[in-house]
Amino acid sequence: MTSLVFSLASFIFIADRLTKIFISNSFHQGQSVKIIPGIFHITFVLNDGMAFGLLKGFGVLFITLSVAVIALITVYVIRRKTMDIMLSAGLGLILGGASGNLVDRILLGRVVDFLDFRIWPVFNLADSAITVGAGILILRAFLKRPASASR
Repeated sequence: MTSLVFSLASFIFIADRLTKIFISNSFHQGQSVKIIPGIFHITFVLNDGMAFGLLKGFGVLFITLSVAVIALITVYVIRRKTMDIMLSAGLGLILGGASGNLVDRILLGRVVDFLDFRIWPVFNLADSAITVGAGILILRAFLKRPASASR
């Protein structure tokens, strides 16, 4: 399953980078295009916070945390003999998303966001991958609980 982690991470990283490059080259900051009026827009935002625009102004901290998460996941996956599909998918999504946002923070000092559902702060594919990956790991933790712990 090690190959699944790195394959999924690579796919997320490449998709994230390509979409951010397209948005950066096709839109000016603040520009918004209605895809489904009132529901979903593409809006180009540069975000110096973390996922979904939270905790703005902590760029160096986010770079440090991203490097640590990427290193920890990579070492864990390489050393782990076996992994189930949920663990592999969760770690792969987080690894790919963290890597994509890290590149933005290093190159731009901020992250390119563009997915705008109007009821939530603007975000990107990397944010989505990190969130879904964390959700998978949380779900896995609940599903893997020993039977005696549920009493």
